[in-house]
Amino acid sequence: MTPTKTALLSALAASALILAACSSSDTATTEPTNAPSAIETASESAEVAASASVVATTTMLGDVTSEIVLCAGGNVDVLMPNGVDPHDFSASSDQIASMISADLVVVNGLDLESGLTDSLANARSDGANIFEVAPLLDPIEFGAGSHSEEGHSDEEGHDDHGSLDPHFWFDMNRMATAAELIGAELTTATGDEAYTACAQTTATEIRAAEGDVRALLESVPADKRILVTDHEALGYLADAYGYEIAGTVIPAGTTLAEPSSADLAALVATIKAEGITAIFSNTSSPTALAEAVAAESGTNINVIALYIGSLGEPGSPAATYIDMMRTNAQLIAEGLQG
Repeated sequence: MTPTKTALLSALAASALILAACSSSDTATTEPTNAPSAIETASESAEVAASASVVATTTMLGDVTSEIVLCAGGNVDVLMPNGVDPHDFSASSDQIASMISADLVVVNGLDLESGLTDSLANARSDGANIFEVAPLLDPIEFGAGSHSEEGHSDEEGHDDHGSLDPHFWFDMNRMATAAELIGAELTTATGDEAYTACAQTTATEIRAAEGDVRALLESVPADKRILVTDHEALGYLADAYGYEIAGTVIPAGTTLAEPSSADLAALVATIKAEGITAIFSNTSSPTALAEAVAAESGTNINVIALYIGSLGEPGSPAATYIDMMRTNAQLIAEGLQG
């Protein structure tokens, strides 16, 4: 090959390389790519970092908080399993550690979680961000809605709770307000306004469902709106929906108290005098005492279990807070009119 031809071929090869490089450069700048940009990656990382880690004590608060966090981002751990009495639950060491590391710990308060008192105090001293909801909801006194306190001391059974009733979730409007408070607290903890907006949506859903519950409970004639329950847990329902509580099997705001023989005798007398047809027990507590009172009354009384301290299992009629309230309202309406 002559020197001239060799030089020509070398020049052509060099030109081809330059053209290929230009073509590659053009393709990289003009064709779309699926790879995320540095800005997108940073944005996604910030979004993940902003997602809240939340612990809730009871299943009712856990369900409402989960609705908010599902909307805005993050995860919720519920300490109490379904079907557990909140008055008598204690936390494991792992659960205490989860409270300390969470962005927010949502607690009912007013000593409902009496078995968690020491655990919550220890977690708070170790830096846990604990938010007690019930004291912020204009709580009522124990005994609201009651018209018979025969045999019951005003102070009896209230040593653990004080005089304020912690069972606020039986007033759905209070629970809607609780959702808004939880959302605002999550916004404070994370700096993300999405939690406040999502909480407002959750509160709206609860208030809409409250209309269904009210219609069911108001379908009971006024002269039949008299309740006998296993312990003092339905004061908010009685106060909000026009019911009276004639008596309780356990004359206390906690299932951990024990009635005296005089208490039980007084309740049997009240049942006979009032013509009571149903005793409403608790799915998370034994019903033996309620059944004994029903048998002792000598009348045809049904013992009907309500979802009082816990939601039902997944797939049950009370698997969510709203379903729980609708189911309880249906059971009460049917039990008092049956």
